[in-house]
Amino acid sequence: MISFNTCVCIIVVCIAVQIHSLPQTQQKSTNGKPKRQPPTADELVQINGETENSSKVALSPGDPNSYSRPDQVTTQHIHMEWDIDFENKIVSGKCAYTFDKIDLKAKVILMDVKGLNISSIKLQKSGESLTYTIDGELDYGSRLTINLPENHVDKIFKVDIEYRTTELCTALMWMRPEQTAGGSYPFMFSQSEAVHARSLLPCQDTPSVKATYSANVTAPKGITVLMSALRKTEKTEMIGDKVKYSFEQPVPVMSYLIAVAAGHLESRKIGPRSHVWAEEKFVGQAADDFSETETMLQIAEDINGPYVWGIYDILVLPPSFPYGGMENPCLTFVTPTLLSGDKANANVITHEIAHSWYGNLVTNKNFDHFWLNEGFTTYMTSKIKGRMQGEALRHFDAILKWPSYNETVHEVLGVNNSFTKLVVDLKGENPDDAFSSVPYVKGSTFLWYLEDLVESNYLQFGGKNEFEDFLRAYLENFKYQSITTDMFKEFFLNYFVNATFTEEINWDAWLYATGMPPVKPDWDSSLAAPCYNLSARWQQWDTNTECPFSKDDLADFLPEQVVEFLNSLLYGKALNEVAMDKLTQLYQLDVSKNIEILFRWIRIGLAARYEKVIPAAVDLVTNVGRMKYVRPIYRDLYAWPEKKQVALDTFEANKDLMMAVTRQGVEKDLKINQ
Repeated sequence: MISFNTCVCIIVVCIAVQIHSLPQTQQKSTNGKPKRQPPTADELVQINGETENSSKVALSPGDPNSYSRPDQVTTQHIHMEWDIDFENKIVSGKCAYTFDKIDLKAKVILMDVKGLNISSIKLQKSGESLTYTIDGELDYGSRLTINLPENHVDKIFKVDIEYRTTELCTALMWMRPEQTAGGSYPFMFSQSEAVHARSLLPCQDTPSVKATYSANVTAPKGITVLMSALRKTEKTEMIGDKVKYSFEQPVPVMSYLIAVAAGHLESRKIGPRSHVWAEEKFVGQAADDFSETETMLQIAEDINGPYVWGIYDILVLPPSFPYGGMENPCLTFVTPTLLSGDKANANVITHEIAHSWYGNLVTNKNFDHFWLNEGFTTYMTSKIKGRMQGEALRHFDAILKWPSYNETVHEVLGVNNSFTKLVVDLKGENPDDAFSSVPYVKGSTFLWYLEDLVESNYLQFGGKNEFEDFLRAYLENFKYQSITTDMFKEFFLNYFVNATFTEEINWDAWLYATGMPPVKPDWDSSLAAPCYNLSARWQQWDTNTECPFSKDDLADFLPEQVVEFLNSLLYGKALNEVAMDKLTQLYQLDVSKNIEILFRWIRIGLAARYEKVIPAAVDLVTNVGRMKYVRPIYRDLYAWPEKKQVALDTFEANKDLMMAVTRQGVEKDLKINQ
């Protein structure tokens, strides 16, 4: 996942949840929320032989954000029979689970749910109905306890759950036809990372569980359904007045990678194993901007080993998608904000491709160790870019990420915030609240530091690219697994067991200290220097004198250099109105098709209290859902006293068009409901 600073929508009332055998400790308070009372001795229950308090339900010892216990019963496979109902905005049907009873004494199956209306749970072998309870409500989900029969002895067994999603589903975004580019058909898509899959289907919603899945999905005519899996047939099958689509994902995946999208879509082939999917308005431009996908895949394979997922398709979603991209296997989801016409933002595709190894193949065991996903992927994104466009651009790519990361640590979170650690502690926390640029940039910087350390001592190991050899060994050793930071550290130290340089690594400072990294690599700044020189000239210009700039200043700049020039202006001394007028007029920043450029021009204008930028700011946050852009602009508007109400009014008018994760993030930025 690309975007930063997200948090999940907090739901106040959960009346739609179908609850069987509601624990006696839950009573309704006057405001309708479950009110938990102190337990009595009778309310201590046995869960697979372990005594726990039913009014304060224990989370998994292996994942602070899940109730599941895969150490007792774990999911091997899920088969979904789903129907997509656009009119009622629900997904309904049945999931058939293949479970493996790891602990043969286990009496229950523990799963995660949120706002699901469950109608029945049955043991598939006998058709016997199983009793169950839903309790332990948190803002991001509850515990589903399924009771197995007393005489149940099968190690491998199947359970069918019939259910439907409700309005409390935070994993799905439903769009009316008028909200789409085509305007004639509705659109739906899912986004389940970090802990939203439990609102789409009952699951063991932890990255420590990986399962294969298959699905049959029906949708109205005119709607194409896609999933994060292989399409089983190119021909569609009619079921009544609906179209049936079938999928299979033979590689075990985490619950948050079960993804679905449905809309009026077209496709274009862009490589031997890739298609781009989009609404008609976007499909041609997307095919052009993402035409180098196969080259990226081949370079990634050269560095990391075989690509195991078969196909690599790309789906361009409507503008409300909150991230730059999401690494759903076989089908990367991306925002249309990547479509700039010059391939300048296609590096997001590189990032999602890198996830095919880092995150999807080797996964963080829980979200305390999220940096193992995003830090490795961010590091690999720069490496692939370097192979494609030169090592100087690889270094420049790392430099580009530093300003926003520095802002996150010093201004958004604060240097002493525990979420600025690489390894965080999410006990009692919603993992979405911890989401920021820290695991991406601090994590990738740590890996860059390790690479420099290894390569500077390469002679004792026989040659260059020793760190790439280590990466391939790491992937081979942990593929299809979910791991912790300690497992990575142990493997690194064992791989370089005879190397004395490992004694130089301050693991605690890198992994567990707050604030900025203990070491910043000495990146090649040759591409950055012209950006900084031009920025300094703008900030030093006495606007009472003749303007010394021309439209040709940026003629030889790469798009990335224009972005870094604007970064330097953004984080430097604010310009005045005269300078802003000239900057805008000469470089035509206000009409740029590259949103990375437009976004920074808007922020520079807001910092300068430049009134002319307000319409563009409001237009962007109204029509784009990508949090990378929306949240900083809302924060900037809110920080401008005279425009604070503009921020609040704009949000109020558009909040219902946002995905839950975006809406709650902006509410936090605007200090709403705090």
